[in-house]
Amino acid sequence: MENKIISNTQTETNIQTLRALNRCSQNVHKKELSIIKDSGLTASQFEVLEVLYDLGDLRICDIIEKILATGGNMTVVIDNLAKDGLVQQCMDPQDKRVKLIRITEKGKSLMDDLMPRYLDNINSIFKDLSEAEKQNLREILIKLSGVS
Repeated sequence: MENKIISNTQTETNIQTLRALNRCSQNVHKKELSIIKDSGLTASQFEVLEVLYDLGDLRICDIIEKILATGGNMTVVIDNLAKDGLVQQCMDPQDKRVKLIRITEKGKSLMDDLMPRYLDNINSIFKDLSEAEKQNLREILIKLSGVS
């Protein structure tokens, strides 16, 4: 008996494509997280440290915007990083009402050690794709996400 919901080839292909995309996304994310977890950080903690390591002191709202996170969890993530001595809060010299989040020397040291391994891991994840394939994939993902 034919399934009425998946009755045409286009729908069937779309479902298969979505499943392949989901499996791929989960697999890539799992590989990416392996290095992060080995360092004792959560994915969110790593993202915060990475953006601070790369860009310097930021307001919480700027961190949220840069890593595409939600505000509810960010305070907890930053508090936990502060408890571990990896970040600290400081006053914004241009606006005393605003607190900036700053990566500490301990946090920089952790990222100095972690980033080369993380980048090697990312390179390993994409090693089987040519530059043209990576460019095509990026373009397809951007198109699919609806972001121009």
